Amino acid sequence: MRLYLTSLNPTDSVTAGFLPAAEALGWDVTILTDRPAGYPGFETIETDVRDVRAVIDTIARHHPPGVVFTNSDHIQAETALAAAYFGLPGKDWRACVTAKNKALTRERLASVESVRSVRLTPGAALPEALPYPVVVKPAMGVASEDVTLARDAGELAAAVAEIRTRRPGETLVAEEYLDGPLHTLETLGDGRTVAVLGGFRTTLGPLPHFVEERLDWDPEPPPGARDHVLAALAALGVGFGACHTEYVVTPDGPRIVEVNYRVIGDNCDLLLADMIGAPLFEWILRVHAGEPLPCPPEAAAAGHGAVVSLVADRSGVVTVAPPPDAKPRERDGARLWHRPLRRVGDRVELTHTNRDYLGLLRAVGPDRARVDAAVAAFRAERPWVIG
Repeated sequence: MRLYLTSLNPTDSVTAGFLPAAEALGWDVTILTDRPAGYPGFETIETDVRDVRAVIDTIARHHPPGVVFTNSDHIQAETALAAAYFGLPGKDWRACVTAKNKALTRERLASVESVRSVRLTPGAALPEALPYPVVVKPAMGVASEDVTLARDAGELAAAVAEIRTRRPGETLVAEEYLDGPLHTLETLGDGRTVAVLGGFRTTLGPLPHFVEERLDWDPEPPPGARDHVLAALAALGVGFGACHTEYVVTPDGPRIVEVNYRVIGDNCDLLLADMIGAPLFEWILRVHAGEPLPCPPEAAAAGHGAVVSLVADRSGVVTVAPPPDAKPRERDGARLWHRPLRRVGDRVELTHTNRDYLGLLRAVGPDRARVDAAVAAFRAERPWVIG
């Protein structure tokens, strides 16, 4: 089996997840990327992976494909089209486009839920009547970048003007603020059925920004949430491959925040594999090879797990940085992995987004108390320091 993996950046999901999974399956791997130096030890072909014509042409003049796959937010539609060109299993490109564009997502979800939302196109006047407070965000954004809360028309105008300095030609979205606990639902589909693998409870930093500071394993969705999210995914045409959906449990019931048509990131995918006790990345690849969902796909392991983001609290230069953990650290029955994202000497400019992460802690233990104790001990003994 020949896997063509299209990729923009060598993320942990790819290097620690999908590439080892492909090797475990005995597949041959060819990586199509604009950054071929980021994948030592693997066959890479420099390709404009944002151009489906380039992807198809590169594959056509190489080995015959068995699977064409990506986990990147930005090239799901292009990769789905390339898979379809070669007659291979893949996501519906229209669902990929709809999920990626938050304005299109809201339009399609109108049949499932009511969330007031408006497009803010470049050069257009701001709407006079909006359900304040609102959240303004880029329609095609990622990683909480340029996502902010506006409590009135003045704050909205200021936020839009600031975002436009960085994104002058992009469409923004302003939508009603969804107040309540933030959760995720992680799913995997084979085109015939969609399995719920579990979910997380998300802890955000202080408003008006939306930085994800911690995700805790929370496999049982709140009442009504599972059915609501699955109905929303069906309305979007999402039924094949991995999907990471964020939703808020409001006083009026669950409401979708966004749908990321890929597996969850920031080491939560590795934690998800820990908690379900199964080869998650192999499952995803096997689905893209046309195999049915493994059975049983919903059996969760006992215990608790969390991913804690080590977030910079100021701009400056990193003067002390804990090294990565080659193997998990053990403490009172809990296991903890540290993944640094910065190095000593790096300059940090505070953005109030997920780009402010200095490192990630992934912890698994018998219960939350021991997970919390392991995280607290690590932070006390091995701090990050910004001078």
